[in-house]
Amino acid sequence: MLAMDVKHDTEKVEIVQLERTTSEEAIENDARINAFTPAEQKKIIRRIDYRLVLTLGFMYCVSLMDRTNLGIANVAGMGVDLKLIGPRYSIITCIFFVSYVLLQPPATVVLRKIGPRIFLPSITLLWGITMICFGFLKTWTQMVPLRIVLGVFEAGFFPGCAYLLSCWYPRFELQKRNAVFYLIGSMSSAFSGILAYGFFQMNTLGNLGPGYGQHYGPTKAHPTAPSGEMSGIAGWRWIFIMQGLITCIAGIVGAFTIADFPEKAANKAKSFAIPFLNPEEAAFVVARIEKDRHDAIPEAFNIGNYMRCAMDLKIWGFAALFGLTTTCTYAIAYFLPIILYDGMGFSLAEAECLIAPPYAVAAIWMFACAWIGDKYHVRGPLVIFNAFLGLIGLPLLGFATNNAVRYFGVFLATTSCNANIPTVLTYQANNIRGQWKRALASATLVGAGGIGGIIGSTIFREQDKPAYKPGMYGTIIACGLVVLITCALTLKFHRANKRAAAGGKPVESLVGFYYTL
Repeated sequence: MLAMDVKHDTEKVEIVQLERTTSEEAIENDARINAFTPAEQKKIIRRIDYRLVLTLGFMYCVSLMDRTNLGIANVAGMGVDLKLIGPRYSIITCIFFVSYVLLQPPATVVLRKIGPRIFLPSITLLWGITMICFGFLKTWTQMVPLRIVLGVFEAGFFPGCAYLLSCWYPRFELQKRNAVFYLIGSMSSAFSGILAYGFFQMNTLGNLGPGYGQHYGPTKAHPTAPSGEMSGIAGWRWIFIMQGLITCIAGIVGAFTIADFPEKAANKAKSFAIPFLNPEEAAFVVARIEKDRHDAIPEAFNIGNYMRCAMDLKIWGFAALFGLTTTCTYAIAYFLPIILYDGMGFSLAEAECLIAPPYAVAAIWMFACAWIGDKYHVRGPLVIFNAFLGLIGLPLLGFATNNAVRYFGVFLATTSCNANIPTVLTYQANNIRGQWKRALASATLVGAGGIGGIIGSTIFREQDKPAYKPGMYGTIIACGLVVLITCALTLKFHRANKRAAAGGKPVESLVGFYYTL
């Protein structure tokens, strides 16, 4: 009892000290903010948007394209050339996530230590080179270690971007930025099929000798055609080579345009990054974050304190939401081309081009969700609504008999999971305080997303085609669990806010801070 009383008294002292510090700093923060007129403030924020959100968005665009182009390459001939029979395709898709998931917590620490200006462009360039190597493989077993290496290089990118964005914006300006960031990436999914089909037209261009050409043989249209190999480089190889080159270019451009953390934005860069804020403007950005949640400046790193943040159950609730959501996004990204081709009977060109419209609709609704969420300060209800879209769309896609109805289901399912990615990201960022706690939360969240990728890449099995019923059941269950977990978090946050408003325990140890429902 004595130990508990001491702990309780210590917490009271910490809260009182924090109140005093907050009141003293509030005047200074207001002065830094009011040093600029409202028009000048908007210009600074717009400059940050252009520099930070667009740069990260375009880099994530090539990341998502590289990570999900296996389905496109598979229907373009990779499956035949590399003999991807039985579970082999599922193996090479899910093996990526092993290194991708395990390295995310340390990757966010490295990002914080060496800075995003060096870290993010470097790993982008490295995975671009890895992607090019995919175009020169001769057996499926050679792809396995390369997919592991790809996971190593990509592990720090998405959590790093999510964490970096949360460091720059107050809570109720964040979802629109997360949405634009992810929207650019999802648009890559929309047009990666069309782009890949264009690269496929380079089929037979160049010549590396036997083993690199496109194999041909019996097809659905010509079941009695003879087997053989065309000379030149196979079209599916060009998909990897050209998209890898685009990734390398994105990494090089990012080296000049990536922004550092706001408290370091005005410092002289130790990289190629072009400065874009002066000290007064950087102080304005920091003051806005301090006023919003009082955690702009990171405390000294301590491994014990960092790991103790994992004791907060809501971190794992957000991680579960993200993992369940990405189970659906990865399943659609990896297997939609195959479902359209094998399950619905569309041609190769039709299957790759029909990917685009659902992602375009998803992008529009994604930004609409962000506008609603930031304007009305809501997150959970949007997560639930989007999950219900999936509960409608996935059964239509999986169990309807009419192709038009199934394709309508594709629109709902794609919109559901893709719109929830930035919504869940912001839901988490709005309800976590402390630099290292948010760093760990970003890593665990995206790590769970990687686990969702493993599930999404394995529940659609070769032996289940063309209906893929186990995969459909799995994604439907995932959407249902999203609804249940979000309801539980909403109830928890409502009770905590009510207790804090009544003068009880402050939310996240900060008086005046409340959870976003």
